[in-house]
Amino acid sequence: MGERVEEHVILGQEKDMEYVNIIVDGKPLKAKKGEMILAALLANGIIINRYTKKRHEPRGLFCGIGQCTDCVMVVNGHLNVRTCVTPVEDGMTVETQIGLGKNV
Repeated sequence: MGERVEEHVILGQEKDMEYVNIIVDGKPLKAKKGEMILAALLANGIIINRYTKKRHEPRGLFCGIGQCTDCVMVVNGHLNVRTCVTPVEDGMTVETQIGLGKNV
């Protein structure tokens, strides 16, 4: 499934993976149940989460621990959700964010 690591040289092959369905910018994607939104996006080749307000510059994974705001997106209509620390839920809608909280 895309860029997802399903077999690791030390950890072996992950067994019994369950998937949920999410919608990202109108496109249906599969995500591993319980993983963070950002991990699901990266596994599906999506690296841009938002665009800055002034220069419209792309932002994505930076700290990965919820301290910065580079990964914020609109999730189920809620603005500025830190996707690196928010787990996926079946049927979740995720949208790229522009500036301080407008959808693309």
